[in-house]
Amino acid sequence: MNQLLKNPKMMILGPLALLLAAILACGSSATATPGPASPTAMPGAPSPTSMAPTQVPSSGGAATSVPAPTAAPTAMPEVMVKPSGTINVGQKELGPYFGSPKLSGNPQIFLNNAAPVTETLGVYEFTSNKVVPMLAESWDISADGTTWTYHIRKGVQFHKGFGEMTVADVVFSFEQIRDSEKHARASNARKIFFADDGNQSTPDDFTWVVNSGVAFSDIPILELLATPRATIAWIVSKDQFDQDGEEEANRNTAATGPWEIDEWRTGEFWRLKAVEDHWRQTPAFAELVEWEIPEESARVAGFKTGNLDTFVMALDSISEIEKVDGAQLLQVPNAGQAGLNIYGQTYLPARDGGGAPWPNYNPDLPWVSPISDVNSPEWETARKVREALSIAIDRQTIVDELLQGFGHPLALRDWGGPDESRLPSRMVWNFDPDRARSLLAEAGFPDGFRLTLSPALRGAPSEVEACEAVAQYWDDIGIDVTFQNVPYGTLRPTFVARTYEGFSCHSVSIRLAPVQGYANYLNDSVFSYGTEHPFLEEKIPIIQTTTDRAAREALELEVADFQWDNVFGEVGLYVFDNIWPIGPKLATWDGFIKQGDLRQINGYEYMKPR
Repeated sequence: MNQLLKNPKMMILGPLALLLAAILACGSSATATPGPASPTAMPGAPSPTSMAPTQVPSSGGAATSVPAPTAAPTAMPEVMVKPSGTINVGQKELGPYFGSPKLSGNPQIFLNNAAPVTETLGVYEFTSNKVVPMLAESWDISADGTTWTYHIRKGVQFHKGFGEMTVADVVFSFEQIRDSEKHARASNARKIFFADDGNQSTPDDFTWVVNSGVAFSDIPILELLATPRATIAWIVSKDQFDQDGEEEANRNTAATGPWEIDEWRTGEFWRLKAVEDHWRQTPAFAELVEWEIPEESARVAGFKTGNLDTFVMALDSISEIEKVDGAQLLQVPNAGQAGLNIYGQTYLPARDGGGAPWPNYNPDLPWVSPISDVNSPEWETARKVREALSIAIDRQTIVDELLQGFGHPLALRDWGGPDESRLPSRMVWNFDPDRARSLLAEAGFPDGFRLTLSPALRGAPSEVEACEAVAQYWDDIGIDVTFQNVPYGTLRPTFVARTYEGFSCHSVSIRLAPVQGYANYLNDSVFSYGTEHPFLEEKIPIIQTTTDRAAREALELEVADFQWDNVFGEVGLYVFDNIWPIGPKLATWDGFIKQGDLRQINGYEYMKPR
């Protein structure tokens, strides 16, 4: 008998059967589902067990410092039999396979390290949001905070016979991130690991000493070190790139994870094979196949027929999963946070543009000011438009109806999780469509205007449905919304190039600290949230290089005040839990979920037959 979760706010981590009062109907009609081989049960496989319930608050609680670890994580249980059988996973979007740190973009970055094909120097612990070593055995930090020394793990083997990982591979991989035109933290990699005023050395094959020239906050560094996130620096074989070339290494990557890329077809599937005798955890299953199935109804149908063992699920599909004999549901608290990106507000000249603005800077847009002076009448007019759009959204109803109560409203994105308790009590978006209409009229738009709204398809639950709800709320105050639902692989390049002029509903991970997300508001960032301003350009680099926690948190609040008062950049929508369906062929793996970014399923290497 499955355990019944009567109160979704209890945030119990474990196999759950969820009884909900109001379930929305499933989406569009079903399409063809894959029919691969079913998993083969392993002899002597353990029965699923439940972990002790763990209270995890949706928000609040004091923030804790991220430690600088000096010891390896606890060893995971060994698999004593040869891998066999297949795990079949339904994904919204895969795209072509990319494994190069330089060439890879989302969603491939996250899918690679969630599986994982790739690994990083560190990892988020299973039971906390702390970063501990993975491909590094440990790291040390100098007293003045300028120098980090990484002690690289010995004996780790690359896929495809490319031998043992050394510091040469680590430095090469970080150089690839530095040189990337796609990676969201390429600018951070340049400033931290390859600073003009710093230096680095490799005293032996397994030691990397990095001096940034100035003290750097641990948050941007740990973000690059620790999987699973889409902002990491993963390690690949330098020898493979030298021998086979960049294109082959990108498409058939020799990395270090428990799963190795075997075969893929764009728009269809990625097939991964288990790495036997893996240094960290040999998978119980021989094969993992991720299928690209954009339609929610098709993924549900694949699960109900047994062709899928798990899938990225919208929360309104829970009632359908409960009908499947032997199926279970795994609740992942505080899986991520969603907000609005308001593009076009790039008040700084384009990089290498000779003083010209970015392509998407358009002061003719109602929400964009022709000048960046926050005390000017022009700025106030555009600010009123942005405020109107924010208060027209009923966040609580989105949480109650579309997230089925698995979440809560959020004032500022990047502040979801423990840091929410630090925000002033005034920062609440009260749903007020009448005031929204009045603000539009005051700004000179009594009949509304046109805008484009796009959901960023990043694996979050109900991300399209919630964005459609935002469009409906805006329609109710007279806004003519063009809803553009395209693959994220199509949308993201327009964010990077600063050519997109609309709005996007965008989910991200729970941050180690708000400064982790602030990099996306800087002019030198590869990725852009569409908002750049001289105030942020001045403040954010100071926060990034502040090693004293109290001082950093005070500066983060200064940025929060600016963004709240000006409805600029940090417009929050909600924090969400995630629910992962588990088919009757799989045992639960709830003790081995890697914290960090939980929009996508992770822990595949710890899955076992039921």
